[in-house]
Amino acid sequence: MPDFSFEKDPFESFLGLLAEAESHKVPEYNAMTLSTVGLDEKPSSRVVLFKGLVRGGLSFYTNYQGSKSIQISRNPNVALNFFWPTLEQQIRIQGQSEKMTRAESEEYFRQRPRESQIGAWASAQSELLKNLDELDLRFEETKKKFAGQEVPCPPHWGGFIVRPDHFEFWFGRKGRLHERYIYEKEGTSWKRFMKFP
Repeated sequence: MPDFSFEKDPFESFLGLLAEAESHKVPEYNAMTLSTVGLDEKPSSRVVLFKGLVRGGLSFYTNYQGSKSIQISRNPNVALNFFWPTLEQQIRIQGQSEKMTRAESEEYFRQRPRESQIGAWASAQSELLKNLDELDLRFEETKKKFAGQEVPCPPHWGGFIVRPDHFEFWFGRKGRLHERYIYEKEGTSWKRFMKFP
């Protein structure tokens, strides 16, 4: 039985289920689908990695010049989804996203592997790429540029925080009689209810 109780704060339940997925050695247990909306009002989804709670929000990091960041700057309403099929568990989250402070982004950047730091400079995220040779060349040139020195955090790279106003905890059951527990933010508290599967 999952570590879930409707009496718990949704963040407490979220962290408990995340830890459970990690303990069961679920591959990429912290992977979450991030959905944004473009200027054309079309949804766009991709997988990013959850990197911890920061100031009451779920964090992830990216290139601020990429399509997801541009979409968030135009419409901060986003959706997140964690799905662990081997555990028959899913967590759906909706909320508003905002950029982290520069200090927060730089602190996390310093913890990244050096190759990932170099890659953040080498990749012109979401721009047209001729071929992989072009990307490899940019990586090698950037590697030489920062040889023997600390790689600084690019000004166009950093974190986002998603502040939830909606959680849904989903648990699979036989006969597709799944359990769905909903939390919706009302002022400073959470309204709790269930939905039919």
